[in-house]
Amino acid sequence: MKLDQSQALTKGKYWRIEEWFSKDLSSEEHSLLRAYHIELLHFNTRLNLISVQTEKNADLVHFSDCILGAKSILNYTDEKEIYDIGSGNGLPGIILAILAPERKIFLMDSDARKVEFLKHVAYRLGLKNAFPIHARLQDRPDNSIKCAVSRGFASISKALLLSRKVCSVGTDYFHFKSSSWVSEVVAIPPQVCAYWAPRLVEEYELPGGFNNLSVVVTKKIA
Repeated sequence: MKLDQSQALTKGKYWRIEEWFSKDLSSEEHSLLRAYHIELLHFNTRLNLISVQTEKNADLVHFSDCILGAKSILNYTDEKEIYDIGSGNGLPGIILAILAPERKIFLMDSDARKVEFLKHVAYRLGLKNAFPIHARLQDRPDNSIKCAVSRGFASISKALLLSRKVCSVGTDYFHFKSSSWVSEVVAIPPQVCAYWAPRLVEEYELPGGFNNLSVVVTKKIA
């Protein structure tokens, strides 16, 4: 997808994804990611999609993190349907939809305005595999989710408590976390550990050596 000429680059905001991931992404993926970046910044003032402090470096703080984490997740699981829980701004769900067009990505959020934003982005980018859903996690049908991901949604403990009934046995629930992921895993209550088994999927650095980030998976075992 090529950007319309009317979509000028957002003044004062960096876009270095093509430089950092020149060998890892196709030209189509680069174009879709850039289009998403423009929409995200355009609607941010009205919807508070990302913090104002990260607008300038959204390519580093948000996009590079989600690209690296999404690739780890897609290599780890073969599931064809993935739920982005608390999707809100579409990070990482929209990026998963861009990188894996053969999979269905469900973008679930309880904020109706943000769900409308996700619908707009999916339409604008032509993502026929992205399905925004206006719903709370705990209101979904029991055992209806087999693969899930969250970024900035909640602590691991809270996410697992909210999702226990809606996730079937065998579900992989992926969590984007900082280098302090161990402390979150240690804090999981024993009664929750009876249902979920956590493990590290991958640790990675953002381009330029900024921040050690992680993807942790919890598997539903009972």
